[in-house]
Amino acid sequence: MQQHTYPLEAWCIRETSFDTASHFLDETLFALGNGYIGLRGTGEEGYSGPAGTSLDGTYLNGFYESEPIQYPEAAYGLAKVNQFMLNVPNAKGIELRLGDERFDLLTGTVQSYERVLDFRTGLLTRTVEWTSPQGRSVRVRSRRMVSFENKHLFAIAFDVTSLNYDGPLWLVSALDGAVKNQEAGDDPRVGSAISGPTLHMIDSEQSDSFSALVQKTHNSGFTLISATETALSVPATAVTAQQGQRLTQAWEMQVSAGQSVTLTKYGSYFSSRDYDAKELMWRSKDTLATAKAAGFDELRLAQEQYLADFWQQADVQIAGDDALQQGMHFNQFHLLQSVGRDGRTNISAKGVTGEGYEGHYFWDTEIYIFPFFLYSKPEIARKLLEYRYAGLPKARERARQMSHDKGALYPWRTIAGDECSAYFPAGTAQYHINADIAYSIKTYMEATDDQEYLVKAGAEIVMETARIWTGIGSYDREGRFCINQVTGPDEYTALVNNNYYTNAMAQMHLNFAASIAEQLQAQAPSEFARIAAAMALDAGEPAEWRRAASLMNLPYDTALQIHAQDDSFLSKKVWDFANTPKENYPLLLNYHPMVIYRHQVCKQADVVLALLLLSDQFTLEDKRRDFDYYEAVTTHDSSLSSCIFSIIAAEVGYQDKAYDYFMETARLDLDDTHGNTHYGVHTAAMAGTWMGVAYGFAGMRVIGGALHFAPTLPKQWQHYTFKVHFRSALMEVHVEPGRVEYRLLQGEALNFTHGGEAIALTLSQPKQSRSFA
Repeated sequence: MQQHTYPLEAWCIRETSFDTASHFLDETLFALGNGYIGLRGTGEEGYSGPAGTSLDGTYLNGFYESEPIQYPEAAYGLAKVNQFMLNVPNAKGIELRLGDERFDLLTGTVQSYERVLDFRTGLLTRTVEWTSPQGRSVRVRSRRMVSFENKHLFAIAFDVTSLNYDGPLWLVSALDGAVKNQEAGDDPRVGSAISGPTLHMIDSEQSDSFSALVQKTHNSGFTLISATETALSVPATAVTAQQGQRLTQAWEMQVSAGQSVTLTKYGSYFSSRDYDAKELMWRSKDTLATAKAAGFDELRLAQEQYLADFWQQADVQIAGDDALQQGMHFNQFHLLQSVGRDGRTNISAKGVTGEGYEGHYFWDTEIYIFPFFLYSKPEIARKLLEYRYAGLPKARERARQMSHDKGALYPWRTIAGDECSAYFPAGTAQYHINADIAYSIKTYMEATDDQEYLVKAGAEIVMETARIWTGIGSYDREGRFCINQVTGPDEYTALVNNNYYTNAMAQMHLNFAASIAEQLQAQAPSEFARIAAAMALDAGEPAEWRRAASLMNLPYDTALQIHAQDDSFLSKKVWDFANTPKENYPLLLNYHPMVIYRHQVCKQADVVLALLLLSDQFTLEDKRRDFDYYEAVTTHDSSLSSCIFSIIAAEVGYQDKAYDYFMETARLDLDDTHGNTHYGVHTAAMAGTWMGVAYGFAGMRVIGGALHFAPTLPKQWQHYTFKVHFRSALMEVHVEPGRVEYRLLQGEALNFTHGGEAIALTLSQPKQSRSFA
């Protein structure tokens, strides 16, 4: 897969030539979304290249089809039904014809070409000068946006200027429902196992300017209305047509050289997952009519204002590395485009840019992505937590399926709350998902003190999920609390006893749950009584949580003086890295899981991740020894890995390694370093870039509810600046050679420490500077 080398611009990615070799990848990089709708970056006219070199996808976060999982050998409790994100009708299609010739970049001659994705305006702008095989020349400029203000809406302004052509010109707007999902083949990371259409049409409606398809999923039972409304800048009458599930409106007009015409197209998607099916048509018409009355420019200005507010809170500035600055903004923009903001949807591993991992949500959200939104736009972080509360009933069901008579077990892989992982050793066995969710609630409470959320939802989640640990764990002959037959974050090691990460996070979780119970009993006894009644919580359970936490088995090897990844990891043979060909990575595509499981080899950070999340439980020497050992046996086949190694490397003083790992994360998608970005971006790695700046180089930690910084400056940078929301305040951190400046931007006061020194920012003293080594 070839890629463009983009000019290093801070606030956009720009391509200046049309390249078929990089087209598939570019479709992902130039994708637009708003957390609900995702439009891959294909041209409005489509792509006529060879099969397998394009995926003209449109996706809706949380809108899914389901299918039974077929097991050749079934067993009790295995996940029964898969859910997968759908490629929904393509509503952005616009065909241009000059007489008998169709505008197609693979025919004729492209005289000039530029496409720009602007992170500050949210616009994808493409400008092409093209000459047809018969010598007819036009300039085409398209501007596309997916509204952040209205999750159901997108808009396209498609301008055509004749440069030398006099004659009939046709513009054809299409709404194409004859789409299907990409098949995964032998790579489970690519797409779904389904083939053929997944939506069947039950109705359609069309007029001169309006088109709508009414479709339904076969198994999940959702109704979807995909609709468009159009406006033409010159008088013309549309000729409508329908071929199967494809609706078109065609306008013919006479043009002469120098004349321009604009087709503005508004599109919407409404499904019965959000509204009653009877409301969908009128909601579609109302949304599109309102957008058309406002016009493209008004929508564009609203988009710019939304993004101006986002960047005012979230912008990370880095001076001295243009490639990194571009990568940082690209990653932050795509995270905003990908995240659900309605409390009913989450953020998938590929966002809304591709079908990789079937649109599933993972623990990536809580551990990698959540911190970015918590400290940059906390209202979105709360919506992600609301999504988990909405999934609590399903988590309770899953716990019963897994033979827990009480508590809740969240799925490792899901869309609507059901466990969708068919491979249980690397899926269901990852019980740490419960602790990861509790950890995100803990960090949210420390950063916001949102007691209303805690009482309404958070306390119930934390306590209900904590019960699983006393259900799965047991005390051994030495009195240690052990958690057996689980899989930690490292997917190259499965079904082990006492995975260090899982046990350490469970310990945190149990103590946090007990603290919440104690706090609510003392401060909000009526609310605690309500929650306890809803859970049928026994009075002695919080004390049992404390006991299990205090006696938690945390494996440690005294000879090596490192934390063992699990009871058996260090007794295994080390993988023969020296004799493993480069083309055999990632290992999961080239070796049977059992072969991998028998060796000391890690796909990603496991113990090293615990060093970050539970930072205050380890000495610097602990961290350095653990880092050294696990770095030598980690392949980083997972895109989740490099950012964590970067952060810990920075903390233990390995500055060069910290920077190298950081750069692997920062431009992972722009440089396609994992070779699969054409199937969608890597949202966790994108968020890991922000973590690398804040947690890594700035040394940011929250310990016991207190905010701490220990900044360093990479030698490659002149300075860097980022912002942090904490306790109703917004602070800017600016680091330059030998000096750091803290500035209070919003709020009345903020207390924190810098290298152990207490600092208080106030309205009267909103700025303070300190030196660092």
